[in-house]
Amino acid sequence: MKGKVTFVGAGPGDVELITLKGYKALKEADMVIYAGSLINTDLLDYCKEGCKLHNSATLDLKEILELMKRGTDLNYSVVRLHTGDFSLYGSIREQIEELKKLNIEFEAIPGVSSFLGAASSVGTEYTVPEVSQSLIITRMAGRTPVPEKESLRLLAQHQTSMVIFLSIQGIDAVVSELKEGGYSDETPVVVIYKATWPEEKIVKGTLADIAEKVRAANITKTALIMVGDFLGETYYYSKLYDSEFKHEYRP
Repeated sequence: MKGKVTFVGAGPGDVELITLKGYKALKEADMVIYAGSLINTDLLDYCKEGCKLHNSATLDLKEILELMKRGTDLNYSVVRLHTGDFSLYGSIREQIEELKKLNIEFEAIPGVSSFLGAASSVGTEYTVPEVSQSLIITRMAGRTPVPEKESLRLLAQHQTSMVIFLSIQGIDAVVSELKEGGYSDETPVVVIYKATWPEEKIVKGTLADIAEKVRAANITKTALIMVGDFLGETYYYSKLYDSEFKHEYRP
């Protein structure tokens, strides 16, 4: 009998922001393959004594799959621990496709993404009535290319709430592209380093000054860029709790 692989979203950093289901899978695992350069390794304290731990930071896809196969051949419960939620920039598709070829059973337990942790840390809402009702999650092109139709310049034309991953090292180019796309210099921006971690750092500004502030704060990686008027002073109350708004639960 073979074991199975469980992909677990570790959450954004705070060790209590892993889901209960993810925590149980981690606690019961016989082998954990974790993204060591990204997750809060204090999460590994949840593992039982004798659990075999493997840091995937130095491994390639083939080596990760070899570990998974070795573990499942021994009927282990194998957890693949990813940062945040693996449905965003998690690179699990390639792992799942290879597991299917090997006829290895798997399941996926979602996690709390860093863009959700960031909004909570800042105390904001991406969807503000009459200000923005949409959120764009994207990244700048780097060694991983981005389709031209998804360039920051084109996406910025929507003038909606935006969260930009994996791009803080190119903050000047990010600002330039957003402004070329139509955001004004006065557009509010928040950069949050390691959202929900103990060492979390929040930098607030506008497109006019955020690059300078980021350099002053010495933030060069592991940060999200939040952009849009949802961060500004203009807001409107929702209809949901308006005393004049009728619905089936409040006639």
